[in-house]
Amino acid sequence: MPLLLLFLLLLGLTFLPAWWVKRVLRRYDSPREDFPGTGGELARHLLDHMDMQYVAVECHAALNAYDPEAKVVYLGKRYHEGCSLTAIVVAAHEVGHALQDKIGYQPLQNRTRMVKNAQTLEKIGAGMMLSLPVITLFLRIPAASEMMLIGGLLSLSAASVVHLITLPVEFDASFQRALPILSEGGYLSPEDLPAARKILRACAYTYVAATLLSLLNLSRWLAVLRR
Repeated sequence: MPLLLLFLLLLGLTFLPAWWVKRVLRRYDSPREDFPGTGGELARHLLDHMDMQYVAVECHAALNAYDPEAKVVYLGKRYHEGCSLTAIVVAAHEVGHALQDKIGYQPLQNRTRMVKNAQTLEKIGAGMMLSLPVITLFLRIPAASEMMLIGGLLSLSAASVVHLITLPVEFDASFQRALPILSEGGYLSPEDLPAARKILRACAYTYVAATLLSLLNLSRWLAVLRR
């Protein structure tokens, strides 16, 4: 019963932030005729203006992200080709990450290393969890199976911990990079800035929603293994 309550609590905590993020992004996703270009065009313009011609801007099926190793700003098709306020602000946010990379922003470098390590740990954890029934069946050593379980769960939760720890990187990209660019550069009118702040906050909290979703998945693993 406590596990069920925990699962329901995680379910609510997971989908409420995700719902809020999507709601904010969709609210300001209507095309704007007063914007001179798309999100992809703005990203390209900003990068060129800041002497980052080496950073590419590519359209992605759904991903909005900056890859510091490939030096690529990825924008989902809707934002790459769209002229909405959301498209403009999301593009500026991802360019903010590229600017962090250019100036050697240490927290971004730390996150890049941590994410790579977490991805490796997740693969190890998934392998440990999948092999757990076999280990338990053939070895019949309770201590070994318990250690495998603990190791697997810790590995699977590694990426979630990384995202939470490095959340300040997202807020820096939003409010120390993107917002000054948009406001001081005259890309947005003063009337649009309050909505832009909401969108930038949603961009940062996207990782929180993803983290909570992964924790929900972790609780499902626990529920299955306890049967």
